[in-house]
Amino acid sequence: MRSRRERRIRPPVHRAAPHDARDRADRLWRWLAPWPDEQRRGAHRGAASAARRDRVDGQHHGRPRGRSIGVDRCRGRPARAPRGRADPHGGRGTAARDDQLRGHLRAHRSRPAGVRRGSCGVSGDQPLDLLRTALPGAAGWLVGGAVRDRLLGREQAVPDLDIVIDGDPERAARALRAAAPRGTAAFALSDAFGSWRVVAADNAWQVDISALHGGSLEADLHRRDLTINAIAEPLAGGEPIDPTGGLEDLAARTLRMVTAEAFDEDPLRVLRVARLAVELEFTADPATIAAARARAAGLAQVAGERIFAELRRVVGAADPVSGIALLDELGATSVVLPELDELRGVDQTVYHHRDVHGHTLEVLAASVALEEDPEPVVGPDLAEGVRALLAEPLADGLTRGAALRWASLLHDIAKPQTRTDFGEGRIGFPDHDRQGAAMSRAILERLRTSERLRSHVAALARHHLRLGFLVHERPLGRRLVHRYLVTCDPVAADVTILGLSDRLATRGRKADEAIAVHMEVALPMLAAALAWHRDGPQEPVVRGDELAAELGITPGPVLGELLAEIAQAQYAGEVHGRDEAIEAARRMLEGGAEAG
Repeated sequence: MRSRRERRIRPPVHRAAPHDARDRADRLWRWLAPWPDEQRRGAHRGAASAARRDRVDGQHHGRPRGRSIGVDRCRGRPARAPRGRADPHGGRGTAARDDQLRGHLRAHRSRPAGVRRGSCGVSGDQPLDLLRTALPGAAGWLVGGAVRDRLLGREQAVPDLDIVIDGDPERAARALRAAAPRGTAAFALSDAFGSWRVVAADNAWQVDISALHGGSLEADLHRRDLTINAIAEPLAGGEPIDPTGGLEDLAARTLRMVTAEAFDEDPLRVLRVARLAVELEFTADPATIAAARARAAGLAQVAGERIFAELRRVVGAADPVSGIALLDELGATSVVLPELDELRGVDQTVYHHRDVHGHTLEVLAASVALEEDPEPVVGPDLAEGVRALLAEPLADGLTRGAALRWASLLHDIAKPQTRTDFGEGRIGFPDHDRQGAAMSRAILERLRTSERLRSHVAALARHHLRLGFLVHERPLGRRLVHRYLVTCDPVAADVTILGLSDRLATRGRKADEAIAVHMEVALPMLAAALAWHRDGPQEPVVRGDELAAELGITPGPVLGELLAEIAQAQYAGEVHGRDEAIEAARRMLEGGAEAG
């Protein structure tokens, strides 16, 4: 049975003081910045950082969060515009969109309940215009997330549209393909439901076309998961058709189920609640949370790749910690990521103030903060390199920054089974890095990710302790730096950032001094790792076959060791050319023979 203290620290119900997280965020930059205060640009980020850390500690606006996450979370907060994208409402943001939604609601309140029609055009989208051209006068409606996002003023990077028609989806799909530019593809998605997909030749848009389910549009919309996804717009133009109150829930920023049976029909919708909550900054209403939780066990029957498609968006959201807290509340974590659930209640050393689960969430939050703005931690000289690295595409539609988030979640995943009490208050987790790498790979394999992503995240888990081991080697010599880079290649820069996040998330009794010491090692190593990632290793001054011929040895382990030593010496500036390298190798070979 867990102790009272262990139960008390279980996230997300951490009873921190209302401003505890903000104080810690301010202390974070004071602890770590090796440059003058005037060079740090932390002031204007303080509120955002504090709000993010409030959510890590289970707080929002000073209120403890637990089961109330579905009621209080995000209430009253304006939605953030996507990064790097101008507000389409000229700075009016959420207020303007809410006014638009309220305008729809005023028009609807004067009409009878049920399916409503009117005037909200859907012109301007190339695939919709093509579909109208291909099927003039056809009874069809735009439905689902595309309608929701249009009403919220959210742009889709690649338009992904769902169309329902009162007719034959195959005929409609083939007609759309014929009307579209050359190279557009059309193919069947489901024999059972008769759905078809049309994809533009340049992948600029995608349209899924289905027949009405239930015999009418209203019946079709009542089969959908959430009210905000059960709004339709006629292809021919007109007001949104809203039989379930989705417009009101959009205005209230609420996620509400249409019926509980929707979760039975497709348990993946349980994860979709969490994903939409963090992507839209909406609140899931208590009845929806309760219904989803009662059906979360059905996720065990859902294909791994479908689960990953939702989880990758939760983990990749602006506030993934809140998303994971909602997954917990929905009862989904124990089904789709049971290893993460098992981190609860596993206490750690004096360098940590949280159990392993809480620490993991704080590492994730630190990685997100470094991805969004690394400068307060790494300084202006390294910040641009960190941004460029983490923005690089990696695999499965993820950047290196998104993969770092997954590594943050999984790097300590083997701590429960490796926890060892050495007595006298000393606790350790021997071999958790190696076992964690194997477990990370197995988890991502279960989620049907690519081999490249599995290998990348597993390597981060395997090497995440190496930077910390070097604190006793200060100041770092060039040979030691080279050995670290070679050992951690090709994730040396990524794992150095993970090491930073890991250390920033430790705030136990002895954390302040440990963090300061860690930064003495981390910043120069990060500079070297970013340069290594950008430029690659130095061109060798001598080839292996040349060295073997000069020394009269055959290829084998000895030659490999000599080449490795030469590479270190070259990186350290101890050898500068072919002749010096051969002479250094000859001395090493002779020294080894004498020692033998």
